[in-house]
Amino acid sequence: MVELDLISPQERKRGRGDASPASTGMGSTGRTAKRTRYPRHRKQVLELRSGDSGVCDLYDTPSPTPSPRASRVPPGPFDSFLSDRLSLQNFRDYGEDCYLFNKSLEGRFLTADCLANQPQLNAKSRCKLVSWLIPVHRHFCLGFESLCLAINILDRFLSCTPVACDCFQLVGVTSLLIACKQVETRPPTVKQLLALCCDAFSKEQLRNLEFMILLKLGFHLGAPTINFFLQHYTLMRMPDGDASVEDLTGGTKTLNVARIIAELSMADYAFNCYPPSLMAICCLTMADRMMGNEVCLQTGGYSPDLLHECKVKVCLLVSLNRSCLQCILPSDIKVDLDNWQCS
Repeated sequence: MVELDLISPQERKRGRGDASPASTGMGSTGRTAKRTRYPRHRKQVLELRSGDSGVCDLYDTPSPTPSPRASRVPPGPFDSFLSDRLSLQNFRDYGEDCYLFNKSLEGRFLTADCLANQPQLNAKSRCKLVSWLIPVHRHFCLGFESLCLAINILDRFLSCTPVACDCFQLVGVTSLLIACKQVETRPPTVKQLLALCCDAFSKEQLRNLEFMILLKLGFHLGAPTINFFLQHYTLMRMPDGDASVEDLTGGTKTLNVARIIAELSMADYAFNCYPPSLMAICCLTMADRMMGNEVCLQTGGYSPDLLHECKVKVCLLVSLNRSCLQCILPSDIKVDLDNWQCS
């Protein structure tokens, strides 16, 4: 380190010119006098780091690691966006316009046969990757919108680019990172994501793949997700005027159950052919039956045959994953997993 001696030029000049006892450090008694120590400032070495996922990486402040003691409710699809009345008021003002806009974009972002051109991948490998991404997004306390958008980015990339099986996990992690940059205020860092892959990939590989995904998708990332339609249809059920606390609490619980069912459907490749608005209707209908609520019939403009076909598949999916649902659902949400049948 280079040290800076903060002595003025006049003092240096005076010290060279006259060699008085005071200036040489010698007193009248011939003893060495103590020199006055001036504060010295060390040069700071500025180390520039390439940001992984935003400004937080530049200052080395990674996202906080979720603590299991923070809440009994696992992070992920559980939230209480209906706990305040602001969401309800915003819905009444702009909900219909937002719904029509996202409904018009569904066909553009739909990926029905994303594995058709994948020689090394199949529905089973996709199910394993999505089933791994679900607990990863809960580990980082990410929102449900981030998970839905990540899976949409993953499927759209698979529909246009062949992927090797040994790079499939990297594609999933990169898709999650891109989705988090779109949705989250503090996305996880590249280092945190690669650590979950046992450091099998490098930062350069992830960044290069991120650049490739964005180019293949044309930077079109604003896809309408099933999370948006679940929230929209839930808010449509709220009564006019001032909704009571019971209505808001019941709507939130039904929404959380429907989101868990939606998680199961996103891992199943058989549901990729259905648009997210149709899946949202079927998941909410299934959640009403499980919670014993009055089933609110919503069509969303779809034919009765298509609605019945999708509802039967969702019912079969839930019946095959009853043990999984019992582990995921929080204790304050009571559902009946036995006394209902598909119709």
